[in-house]
Amino acid sequence: MVSNLLFSKIDNSQIIVFRIFFGLLMAVECWGSIGTGWVKETFVDPDFTFSFIGFEWTWFMLGDFMYYFYGFLGVLGIMIMLGAFYRVSTILFALGWSLVYFMQKEHYNNHYYLVMLVAWFMVFIPANRYKAVDVWFWPKIRSKTTYFWNQLLFILQLLIVYTYAAIAKLYPGWMNGDFLMTRYRDVAYWADQYIAWEPLTEYIQTREFAQIISWLGFGFDLLIVPLLLWKPTRLIAFLGALVFHIFNSVTLHIGIFPYFALALAVFCFPPETIRQIFFPRKSTFLAGSGEFQARHPHQISFTLFFCAYILWQIYLPLRHWQIPGDVLWTEEGHRLSWRMMLRTKSASTQFYLVEKGSDKRERIQLKDYLTDLQSSRVKARPDMIWQFAQYVKKQKAKEGKDVEIYVSSRVSINGGPYHPFIDDKIDIAAENWRYFGHQRWILPEPTDYNKLEKVRP
Repeated sequence: MVSNLLFSKIDNSQIIVFRIFFGLLMAVECWGSIGTGWVKETFVDPDFTFSFIGFEWTWFMLGDFMYYFYGFLGVLGIMIMLGAFYRVSTILFALGWSLVYFMQKEHYNNHYYLVMLVAWFMVFIPANRYKAVDVWFWPKIRSKTTYFWNQLLFILQLLIVYTYAAIAKLYPGWMNGDFLMTRYRDVAYWADQYIAWEPLTEYIQTREFAQIISWLGFGFDLLIVPLLLWKPTRLIAFLGALVFHIFNSVTLHIGIFPYFALALAVFCFPPETIRQIFFPRKSTFLAGSGEFQARHPHQISFTLFFCAYILWQIYLPLRHWQIPGDVLWTEEGHRLSWRMMLRTKSASTQFYLVEKGSDKRERIQLKDYLTDLQSSRVKARPDMIWQFAQYVKKQKAKEGKDVEIYVSSRVSINGGPYHPFIDDKIDIAAENWRYFGHQRWILPEPTDYNKLEKVRP
């Protein structure tokens, strides 16, 4: 029975090791975000943020307060690492990280989404029963075992993440190297400055190099979790993952994710292997040794919740098939779907304001409302275009003006030609947002992103 399998006992070394890595990485991420100016750019400088729709109420937190907020999250990370007041620390961190995640989309990143999910996993996983400050205070909680679902949850989540990341790459712009050619231009410049070996810098800029890395990336995402789980290939797969993630960290500058992914790999090893590596003095747990096991009182209800969560995670990346249009173009169903590092978008977008009762069309200057980062993001993302139109309309309403807002936009995918993107005859400010459907003011995608088509009548 599934519930009996989920609640079978295993050694808890994996969750202890991961707790330490997770807490440390979160502290580095939060404090690093302050030190690098990320918090300033994202939460201090703007007058408002492009939050997830429905989270506009979080704007009251913007400003210098966010320095303290991120500093506090970093402290919570250290407390989680040490296993100190673990339950309170994990709950506060999960709530805090979720809040800042939903507060902004200018820096939207699937990695932040994964951190949020894992942060909530940690709330329910007893990772403070060994090598933790809490054990000093409450010795009775000390344990060398945990339930199998603690390991399986991470494995299934990793499998979902990497499998959908691979599936999303099955489109021409990735497989033919268009996307990575645009990304590796900066890498080639760096190599030219610091290595100065012309054959290397020239090769990095070629389509052949981009295609090789594109296919390797697809193969890695598709196979890495199964290869880590299979004993004959586990060590080779881990070494490959180490090289792959360090390479991505150096060339693509994607923050803590490479190290976070490597930390999650501990769940693909047998618990006893992790115990022998990290806690050699810890006594061995033998399945069937008498600790195996009384039936958990909430076993059935938890099993149903566990299965429902996994099914929900499987559904979310598929939901864009229910919405008309190519998700690569419309972005409807893009978020929360593990569509990672797939494309670059550039756009030429203008917003126009028309005061009702007047025929005069006035161009909106983005710099009057947005930071440089926000200005670059809003031009190519439909939900941000809609949110900005709503924001400007509300600001003008405070001045006693009732306005309409129209958008003229053309978008390029992966460095291709620009195609018409938004219907400039529709007042975007008057439109309601369709949470689970298609926005009628997004024009249909071109048949070929790399070919310029005739303008639609």
